[in-house]
Amino acid sequence: MRRVVIGTAAVSMALSIAACGKAGDDKKSDSSSSSSSGGKTIGLLLPDSVTARYEKFDHPYFEAQVKKLCADCTVDYANAAGDAAKQAQQVSTMVTKGVKVIVISAQDSAAIKSSIQAAVNKGVKVVAYDRLAQGPVSAYVSFDNVKVGQLQGQALLDALGSKATTKSKIVMINGDDADPNAAQFKKGAHEALDGKVDIAYEQSGLWKDTVAAQKVKAAITQLGASKIAGVYSANDGMAGGIATTLKGAGISGIPLTGQDAELAGIQRIVAGTQSSTVYKAFKPEADAAATIAVDLLNGKSITSLATTTQTSGSGDKVPSQLLTPVSVTKANINDTVIKDGLYTVSDICTSEFAKACKAAGLQ
Repeated sequence: MRRVVIGTAAVSMALSIAACGKAGDDKKSDSSSSSSSGGKTIGLLLPDSVTARYEKFDHPYFEAQVKKLCADCTVDYANAAGDAAKQAQQVSTMVTKGVKVIVISAQDSAAIKSSIQAAVNKGVKVVAYDRLAQGPVSAYVSFDNVKVGQLQGQALLDALGSKATTKSKIVMINGDDADPNAAQFKKGAHEALDGKVDIAYEQSGLWKDTVAAQKVKAAITQLGASKIAGVYSANDGMAGGIATTLKGAGISGIPLTGQDAELAGIQRIVAGTQSSTVYKAFKPEADAAATIAVDLLNGKSITSLATTTQTSGSGDKVPSQLLTPVSVTKANINDTVIKDGLYTVSDICTSEFAKACKAAGLQ
């Protein structure tokens, strides 16, 4: 269920390493890239398939990098489909198969702690990916999540312009508390916004568009449609539900933030119903995690890769590699997600958005 370098090449050079997630179901949640019998096998466990990035980008990028670095390595993959108990079972299954290194983006960072401890007790190395899981993990690869929140908050202020005053009422929809990244996004956003605007309503949207929509509907009822100057949404998925709710309430032209640079979020930015998102280049993050995983598998030191330390919710100090995120608005879509090849102009500028794309200089 979710950290400024533009361009995959630039981000890759800055590998001194990241939503956010949402709960959901997926028919492919138990699928694996390869069947494992241990040996040179690396496990990859992702939290859900509703968040577009995991299946479309993280999984294939990770697997490709592992194969590039280790010709005789295989990747055993599973998706938790938003179910923490299912993910715990997936860890156990991989340990039973004899997988030596597990890379995990935790559905619930606290709930997975005992499973990680059990895996480590069996000699398995665990790498926390994108979200800092609790327990004795060997490394953590993600983005600077506080920076993500700061970028979101500043983008909201920039979009407000002269309306960014202590009288301007802002609705704040944060991520799921079970995701440790959510607290960091929130912290960064508050650092940017506190004292500059009035955060008049703040709730968790649980990384779900439907929940976020309900929360914003309640905020409109409480504050009044005409009184809301802008909405902070911690990710693009929730921003989608929020944008629909705002439109239904006759509210337009106000800033709405996001994160993950999802295609739908970029299209809303082009159309003017979302003001910004945060782009966290998926390939450098997946490449970094794969590199660390292969090194751990081969008994190599990771100190040159994990150059900083983060403290998890369980108090463990974890060697970490953190990448830098970038804020995306209509003004720099060309220089970020299109330049990096995340999306093409034709991906973004479908017939529904053709006119808005032309106005934005994308066609």
